[in-house]
Amino acid sequence: MQKKWILPSSADSKLVERLAKELKLPLALTEVLVQRGYASVEVATNFLNPRLAQLRPPEEIPNISAAADRLQVALQKKEKIILYGDYDVDGITSLTLLCRSLRALGGDVDCFIPERASEGYGLSKAGLKRCFEIFKPGLIVAVDCGTNSFEEAQIIREQKIDLIVVDHHEIQNRGQAKIFDKTSIVVESIETSSCFVKNLSLTSILVNPQLGSDYHYLCSVGLVFKLVHALLKRYPAPPFDLREYLDLVALGTVADIVPLTKENRIFVTHGLKQLAKSRWPGVVALIKIAEVQPPFTTYDVGYKLGPRLNAAGRLSSALEALELLLTDDPNTATRLAHDLDLRNRERQLIERAVTQEAEELVTSIFSTSSPKSIVLGRSHWHHGVVGIVASRISKRWHRPTLIIGFDEQGLGKGSGRSIEDFSLVMALEKCAAVLETFGGHAMAAGLTLKKKNCDILASSFEQAAELLLTEEELTPKLRFHAEIKTSELDSSWLLAQERLAPFGAGNAQPLFLAYSLIPLREPRLLKEKHLRFEFAGKKNVPLIGIFFNGAQEPLPKPPWDIAFTLMSNTYLGRTTMQLQIVAIRTSSLSQLI
Repeated sequence: MQKKWILPSSADSKLVERLAKELKLPLALTEVLVQRGYASVEVATNFLNPRLAQLRPPEEIPNISAAADRLQVALQKKEKIILYGDYDVDGITSLTLLCRSLRALGGDVDCFIPERASEGYGLSKAGLKRCFEIFKPGLIVAVDCGTNSFEEAQIIREQKIDLIVVDHHEIQNRGQAKIFDKTSIVVESIETSSCFVKNLSLTSILVNPQLGSDYHYLCSVGLVFKLVHALLKRYPAPPFDLREYLDLVALGTVADIVPLTKENRIFVTHGLKQLAKSRWPGVVALIKIAEVQPPFTTYDVGYKLGPRLNAAGRLSSALEALELLLTDDPNTATRLAHDLDLRNRERQLIERAVTQEAEELVTSIFSTSSPKSIVLGRSHWHHGVVGIVASRISKRWHRPTLIIGFDEQGLGKGSGRSIEDFSLVMALEKCAAVLETFGGHAMAAGLTLKKKNCDILASSFEQAAELLLTEEELTPKLRFHAEIKTSELDSSWLLAQERLAPFGAGNAQPLFLAYSLIPLREPRLLKEKHLRFEFAGKKNVPLIGIFFNGAQEPLPKPPWDIAFTLMSNTYLGRTTMQLQIVAIRTSSLSQLI
């Protein structure tokens, strides 16, 4: 789709110049910092140098203190603790971090993950039934799920089992959420090992940043890190260093596509470094099978490591991924990593087939109409890949998208992905009458519904899109961060740009604009679909530009304006800078807004 090119309003030039000098950064990168709100030396310095000491007290998050108290009671009384989790990377890493931590503190801990196909997502009745049959828990801790499982929370209460929910998903009904009663838990001095809990058998605690006005950027593994931090503060001499768990936090945080700002930026910065010296055999084996090397980036996590961890839960049971991260045996880790790699290859084949069929359906729809949303469902679509397919369709067509796979009984499990300015959860609330369940975030959500209601859902969802989206919002946009003269670029820019990393949601890699470029020679075709360009660079050293899939459309007549990001390219041990081209147009300043 044709995109609108938008350059941000200019920042205060004198401020940018002063900060650039103080921070020793190029003007364009300093302008990016100012645009993102880091407009003083102190604030920008803290951003550029994220330190663990900047982490705020965990007790600021609603109910974390009560949850830590209850966990301390369970540890002291040797209660059976069951960690009930989700099957994506955030859920798996959350389970791993909490399980390893509690076991290191002497806890009697086991993990439970529901079967995706038969038991559904989160604290389901079917999942709890099997959990009760396998274990006899004194305490259940639900991680990355459970916020809106009000009926299931009541079932747990009726079994005289305590419940802690550690989750970041949006709360759909705050009235029903009162089942999480914040029962007071009082723990006496740990040295005496004596404690008592008021109404122990009726304790239900919800740890969710949505209850407060802050920390909404955290995903579940970040919350678990905070919870364990609060718990360790109750021990004079903790038996482990929580910093060694930051690689798990980075895996879950990047894979869950939450904003890499504030404390998430600190977690991921230090977590990526911890990946290079991980003490977990499963992480080491995963890195090896994915063929990635330090220094690790968010790309390595999001496109190499994360998909392999996700593959098990998408196609069958996520227990294989959990076992990989929990094992301390290198041989077991190697075997499991290999199995997950095979699962991921299988997932890719299934995903490509579903994506191709979905693309054909969307192309047919848009040939005769121009809806503001996309809702597609088929019986043979594997429910484990619908989220990835929804993401691809949404990006390609710039529409909020729901993709649903139905089983033989006619029950559909779907995933949604959105565009800016459109909250999926808000839209699905308007469709709640035809849905069995739903939940998630503004940009990503899950749902279940009966096949007979699919057309009604499509109509209701389109009505929500008609109400909430304007034609302007349906036009995809290239939002530039700064203009650059290619004659200024040299290898020092890569090092300077790296100071703004890690990049991801909430801290996008800068997108630059260069005007009126003429290639030094005809572009070279690579692998029948990519284009390699050469432009004049600093001191007449050629700048290499790569335009992935650029051969699919005819090139406009030069001179060109190009949209690009700066990337490093390592070949035969030598690292050079190249432009990764996002879009090309015939140069015309009048087209820019």
